[in-house]
Amino acid sequence: MTGELNVGPNAKFFDDFEVDQNWTTPRRTITETDIVMFAGMTGDFNPVHTDEEFAKTTPFGTRILHGPAVFAIATGLEFRLGLKEGTAIAFLGMTWNLKAPVKIGDTIHVYQKVAGVRATSNPARGIVNFWVEVRNQEGTVCQEGEWKVMFHSKAAA
Repeated sequence: MTGELNVGPNAKFFDDFEVDQNWTTPRRTITETDIVMFAGMTGDFNPVHTDEEFAKTTPFGTRILHGPAVFAIATGLEFRLGLKEGTAIAFLGMTWNLKAPVKIGDTIHVYQKVAGVRATSNPARGIVNFWVEVRNQEGTVCQEGEWKVMFHSKAAA
């Protein structure tokens, strides 16, 4: 089944994950285009994101990227690790906290650690809980939480 799964070179099966394994993704700098594109895609034109003069009057002092956009970018950064390529079955859920703003010019990356692994009643798959942090260039945790993902196990291969 491995050939059918089209497993990437860095991919891990459920059986490969161990609690406390961790990874850090490549970095990405946030631009005004990120804000404009997300606002256009979602229709969320809240002035804290799209009106610099208004945003100057807020506690942030400038425009900030939409919280869900930060999460979306985090999923893309995490994908670049290749851990799930061809082995992940489904993203099952998350708990997520927004801790600090992400501003234009901030450079973010994701730190991810295996928080737990759980076999399912089907030996061909299992569930991995990841602790995930989005950190900026100063090391500040901007967003954090747990992602729950179902993976194929080697028994499926």
